[in-house]
Amino acid sequence: MLGIGCAMTGAFVGWQASAQTIAITGGTVAIGDGSAPIEGGTVVIRDGRIVAAGRGVAVPAGAQTVDATGKWVSPGIVAGIGGLGLADASGVDESNDESSRNSPFNAAIDITTAVNPANVMIANERAGGVTRAIIAPNAGGSIWAGQGALIDLGNDPDPVTRARLFQYVELGESGARSAGGSRPAAYVALHDALAQVADFRRNPAAFDGRSSDALLKRADAEALVRVLDGAVPLAVHVERASDIRQVLALRTRYSRLRLILVGAGEGWMVAREIAAAGVPVMASALADLPASFEKLAATESNVGRMKAAGVTVGVLFDGNGGEHNLKQFAGNLVAIAKVPGATGLTWGEAFATITSQPAEVMGVGGEVGSLRPGRRADIVVWSGDPLELSSAPEAVWIDGVSQPMDSRQRRLRDRYITAPEGALPKAYTR
Repeated sequence: MLGIGCAMTGAFVGWQASAQTIAITGGTVAIGDGSAPIEGGTVVIRDGRIVAAGRGVAVPAGAQTVDATGKWVSPGIVAGIGGLGLADASGVDESNDESSRNSPFNAAIDITTAVNPANVMIANERAGGVTRAIIAPNAGGSIWAGQGALIDLGNDPDPVTRARLFQYVELGESGARSAGGSRPAAYVALHDALAQVADFRRNPAAFDGRSSDALLKRADAEALVRVLDGAVPLAVHVERASDIRQVLALRTRYSRLRLILVGAGEGWMVAREIAAAGVPVMASALADLPASFEKLAATESNVGRMKAAGVTVGVLFDGNGGEHNLKQFAGNLVAIAKVPGATGLTWGEAFATITSQPAEVMGVGGEVGSLRPGRRADIVVWSGDPLELSSAPEAVWIDGVSQPMDSRQRRLRDRYITAPEGALPKAYTR
């Protein structure tokens, strides 16, 4: 049996990558499906997949074991929706592939071609307990941003789990700006594009998508056919309650649309309507101030109230700090339940908003986000309760492969934390 301390050594990483069956024993196990944590649990991995997790799980003969006594064991955080791996420095255009403002193409943009597995932030977020990320481009010169994806944060050259996972579109205030200045203009742009896509589907040969004045390029039409047919979900960024109602109404005209709401800052006001429509939501957990006119009714009870109404809700990464800060966002949902008049979540429900629920929202809950049997073995061993700020990951597996726990930021910290007085390092003299 190996202890967690061994898991942080280079030798352990090499051993773990070659192991076929692994049993992590003795820890407090959080399945990630909304259930309460299980003390003294065991998680069994075989060939990169979860075999079993919980109390009373037998350790298979010949399995390599990891003693997690006194620790917590959970699925990795599923971060979304952001640009992890798309920018080395957000303020430097040459290193930033999140937006394509001057491109003639919009909906056709496949963001996975830009994902850099060597991006320094990937290692940093992996060391913070993030194992998968839902990524999407930012809208440029159109309401259509392009096609988002699911990636893993493993220490390997192939980060893409699922390409072209969803189509991202901006409505509300952001869509109004992109469409010429008003919400009605944004909806005209959306309906016109979908009408052209229907024309393209009926007669591809007659479709004009090549000329310089074409409003919709052929490649964009090809991408949007899958949206119109319901093969790919349409993730729509809206915040205001009235905008949410407009989005829900789209299915009266386009019956096959698979909608996902992103943002939904005023979602609590129309929570029953969202639930009745069966539309899932990725929402911010910390939006409690009217940061814009479309968020005048923002409240930290938003996620709790939508959940209580029966909406599937994942917590959205809103750009505050790194993606690993999602654990703080989820922790706030537990804390706010104790505030008189507020609506929060139980511990299990809150943890699910950053693990299984984002995966469910995006239609990949059968693959990632929990420790249920058959899921990919994305596992984090924590020093304590994952939703406590004082807790930190001590070991991470992605697809059953142990991951290095260092990052550029940690190496810089270690280099200078006890720097002696004297001459600065050579790099500073340049």
